[in-house]
Amino acid sequence: MNFSPDEAVAVAVALGGMAGTPFAAAGSTALRKILAAMRDDDATAAHDLAGRVHLLGVPQEVPPVPAVLAHAISARRVLRLRYKDRAGSGTTRDVEPLGYVGSSTGWYLLAWCRLRDGIRAFRLDRVGGVTATSERAPPEGRPAGRRPGPGGGPPP
Repeated sequence: MNFSPDEAVAVAVALGGMAGTPFAAAGSTALRKILAAMRDDDATAAHDLAGRVHLLGVPQEVPPVPAVLAHAISARRVLRLRYKDRAGSGTTRDVEPLGYVGSSTGWYLLAWCRLRDGIRAFRLDRVGGVTATSERAPPEGRPAGRRPGPGGGPPP
């Protein structure tokens, strides 16, 4: 499979919009792979075309998403988050990642929150720190009201 210069620039522009999302690093890697697979003359033409594309109104600088958080869904590890709510109150929470939601207000990690015993949406720009524990998260979300058993396993 080969990309034309126009296609490569289209992908680069689309991936440029991934800044601040859980997929920014993967998008950057994908673009490098596309360019590496292109014929030299097409890659040169793509670089030339990209240099003539200027985006106005580029979103403000957003903090990068920590790799452990970006890979939370595929890694299926319980995460320990330091999180601040909209009022600025901080908590530490162990969560079981379920998915991501992107909206006009930002990106959110959907997760089963053990502190609140339910599914919660955590705004990524409010996560102050994150570590992956050695505990594997269950493959599917927990039904409301079901707590994990000892050691994080299924309830008794």
